[in-house]
Amino acid sequence: MALDLSPFRRAVAQLAAGLAMSREHPDNEVIRDGVIQRFEYTYELSHKFLRRFLEETEPAPGQLRESSFPALIRLGSERGLLVNGWDVWAEHRKARGTTSHAYDGAKAAEVFARIPAFLDDARALLAALDRRLSAP
Repeated sequence: MALDLSPFRRAVAQLAAGLAMSREHPDNEVIRDGVIQRFEYTYELSHKFLRRFLEETEPAPGQLRESSFPALIRLGSERGLLVNGWDVWAEHRKARGTTSHAYDGAKAAEVFARIPAFLDDARALLAALDRRLSAP
């Protein structure tokens, strides 16, 4: 399978770097806002790469194109690609939906607080995809 994970790998690394920088400068709102933006695109890439991988490996990929997001997450979890199921990913999704309102300080803080848990899940997904793609 020719699935290039480099965009997802870069996004995860950039999110991790931004989060590390925010820990060094916890009161810097510009850094916090940048981390939130990195969360947005890393989140989008995470489910796009999950969907692409499953479309390549599942026996009925056409059904996946029409699957809901919860169904996609459940399937990814069943296939061992995700360490957390829909309950946790629903919270990530809620945080992503809140980012359009992140200029509100309380909402930005709420989203920002969710990012470390999401980063752990994104790293786990990336590692699982790497293992599957490099397996003979």
